[in-house]
Amino acid sequence: MPVRCLLKRSTYYDSVALMQAAREVARLPGVAEAAVVMATAANLALLRQAGLVGTEIATAGPNDLVIAVRATDEAVADQALRAAEQALVRRVGPVTAAAGRPRALRAAHHAHPESNLAVISVPGPYAAAEAWEALRLGLHVFLFSDNVPLEEEIALKRYAAAHGLLMMGPGCGTAILDGVALGFGNVLPRGPIGMVSAAGTGLQEVSTILARKGLGLSQGIGTGGRDLSAEVGGVMMRQGLRLLQDDPKTQVLVLISKPPAPRVAASILSELGSKPAVVCFLGGDAAPIAAAGAIPARTLEEAAERAAALLSPSSPKGPAEEEIASLQAHIIQAGRRLQPGQRYLRGLYSGGTLCAEAQVIWQDMGLRVYSNAPLHPALRLADAAGCRGHYALDLGEEEYTLGRPHPMIDLSLRLQRLREEAADPEVAAIVLDVVLGYGAHPDPAGELGPAIYQARAQAAHEGRELLVLASVTGTEEDPQRYSRQVRALEQAGAVVAPSNAAAARLVGGWKLEVGSWKMEGGGA
Repeated sequence: MPVRCLLKRSTYYDSVALMQAAREVARLPGVAEAAVVMATAANLALLRQAGLVGTEIATAGPNDLVIAVRATDEAVADQALRAAEQALVRRVGPVTAAAGRPRALRAAHHAHPESNLAVISVPGPYAAAEAWEALRLGLHVFLFSDNVPLEEEIALKRYAAAHGLLMMGPGCGTAILDGVALGFGNVLPRGPIGMVSAAGTGLQEVSTILARKGLGLSQGIGTGGRDLSAEVGGVMMRQGLRLLQDDPKTQVLVLISKPPAPRVAASILSELGSKPAVVCFLGGDAAPIAAAGAIPARTLEEAAERAAALLSPSSPKGPAEEEIASLQAHIIQAGRRLQPGQRYLRGLYSGGTLCAEAQVIWQDMGLRVYSNAPLHPALRLADAAGCRGHYALDLGEEEYTLGRPHPMIDLSLRLQRLREEAADPEVAAIVLDVVLGYGAHPDPAGELGPAIYQARAQAAHEGRELLVLASVTGTEEDPQRYSRQVRALEQAGAVVAPSNAAAARLVGGWKLEVGSWKMEGGGA
């Protein structure tokens, strides 16, 4: 089939518009594959891997747009390229002052002076300027945008803290303020638990586990992933803690982050007041947390369980034993059908914190799991293409999201990786997270389910077993509905665990009659 590419210089579209255009073109008769992406290095590598390259994109740069299609013939390919251009123009459309929409943040604030928060999602080079504008107008900021220079983040957060404001981000994926979800957020009950999190999916996982226990949030404050770095120093986590300490509706505090530097951790823990607090520095040292009078939690699941116990001591501890036993029996039975050469597990995650939580659990079990977002530098995956061994990919990392939608919105990259991993005769198990809520894909199991079914069917045709484990982060009230997503995944042949941690424990503890997991890794 011929491949045709179109390069449009210095042309920017929002990643969601690109995804929607690509989906529309891919559905056209005669089109086998379509991509509409910004020409970042990562996206060009993916196009080459998929064979969607032509001489037209040899000089493409990250500010250029690439449309690539594979079709039954050149006439269909040319028609598809034109359709992609038309789809982009149609979906973006003109936004003018005549339409009654403010074209600048200051004008929007002037039109709505009662507002006290700005949500900013623009390309990284422009994000800091918009954040400064909002802070100087006295607004809290939810900065979804990434790729903001570190020195700008430090200056913005110091200014915000000095003026009693929240500067959530850059790269802040989730916040729940006064019951309103910002970014990727779930439908949650209101309640007495206040959270400050440097991890979006970490906040989602803990809050949805709590919600399924009937416990809700007073506030869920995001900080952005770099907040607890040595350079930023936890400025916004400390600010969030101060606000929650003063909030009469907050009875219990929960803090979530990857392990910060000891000095930063000490500064955070020094802000703990009289309210009971659960602190989850994923996989970090529990001793300083306990010494500060807080309750340490090694995983997100444990953080939720311990927060629940503070409010309801009789609350069930962890997933039901009967449910876990049933899942273990299913896995052991599947293990007996493995071929001797099947020895590796692969994790394909849309949530970076969920990927990190799984690695913590596997590390505790003695598994050497490589990653593009590793717990330790020695476990960094040099190149996910063609590597052997155990590895877990965070597909929400910048290398995969520059110029394309986040994998919680667009499943195409994960579907591609699922097919590739399933075709590897050395792979025994694939682990997936499925994140629900506002902003996420409207029916992730509806796309993942058929791919899981086909992958397992292909493996069976080749005489192999393939175990697929999944967890669902969400609530029954989410637009996608938790129970419906679980049911669809199970019908496709996936084993669905009650939490991300439970899925990691189940697959990591998989003792097979053909032998335990092979402990060698493959980071090179």
